[in-house]
Amino acid sequence: MQTRVALLGIIIDDLESTAALNALLHEYAQYLIGRMGIPYREKKISIISVAIDAPQNVISALAGKIGKLPGVSVKIAYSGVTSDD
Repeated sequence: MQTRVALLGIIIDDLESTAALNALLHEYAQYLIGRMGIPYREKKISIISVAIDAPQNVISALAGKIGKLPGVSVKIAYSGVTSDD
């Protein structure tokens, strides 16, 4: 199955959604390369980047689920790197 490397850029405006986001990331943990979270306390938001190596449909499904969380926005940046696993 062909996989792609991508970066998910996530902004959490509603910190109540943090637990649900963490549960989703845990569900997809087998595909995650790494993540970095930055709390921006002055603005009461969190900024998270997630590096992922997964099939295209898995990346899209995860981003779709994240985007449905209240007060959470997500964008995907794809690398040109693909591999057949």
